[in-house]
Amino acid sequence: MSVGAAVHGVLRRHVRAMGSVVGVDTDQPVVVLTYDDGPEPPQTERVLDALAERGAHATFFMLSARARRLPWLARAVIAEGHEVALHGIDHRPLSGLTPEEITRRTLDGKAQLEDVAGAPVRWMRPPYGRQSPRAYHAIRRAGVMPVLWGGTSLDSADTTSDGRVASAMRNARPGLILLGHDGRAGAEDGVDDGDIPAFDRGALTARLLAGFAERGLSGTSLERALERGRPRLGAWFA
Repeated sequence: MSVGAAVHGVLRRHVRAMGSVVGVDTDQPVVVLTYDDGPEPPQTERVLDALAERGAHATFFMLSARARRLPWLARAVIAEGHEVALHGIDHRPLSGLTPEEITRRTLDGKAQLEDVAGAPVRWMRPPYGRQSPRAYHAIRRAGVMPVLWGGTSLDSADTTSDGRVASAMRNARPGLILLGHDGRAGAEDGVDDGDIPAFDRGALTARLLAGFAERGLSGTSLERALERGRPRLGAWFA
């Protein structure tokens, strides 16, 4: 065996051992819609309306402190057939925390969200997608799997609606996990990410679903996508 082949084998084993979910291997014409930073009225409600109108589903990565303040909205997500997952107790990045703190906060956030939503929580998306190997193991010790993404609608950036749709369509393919937001993290969530122009996130969701439909794709949650697929893992550390 060549040195190159040996190194490649080690890297593949490393990805399998430490991989986060970055997509779904499936023969179904679906993309996984995900929404971060909520729940936040009225934007979460507008997203829910757009999804319902087109029979689509999504996974909502919630901040558990927000869900506790807005339990009725977290439960509405479940009631309409969507999936709830954890984005953290708040939106502080994991980079400033010890592994023990990450595990404790993940366990606490998971328990809080399950209590509010009345549904199991299987996944966590690290705030900003920032994850070190130590943070990865800390999250896994809490009994949840890190989930990242393979495409984005750029809905946390200062750009146009056309630009957001174009970005999302760029990687349109079966099994894509698309990053979106139904809220905007701020001071109450432990961060200051500045402002972006206000826009209707439900209207953006409708445009994205129409764009995917033109390509023969529909939107679904990670949970539903995995009913006829398997998670695609990748080493994601930043």
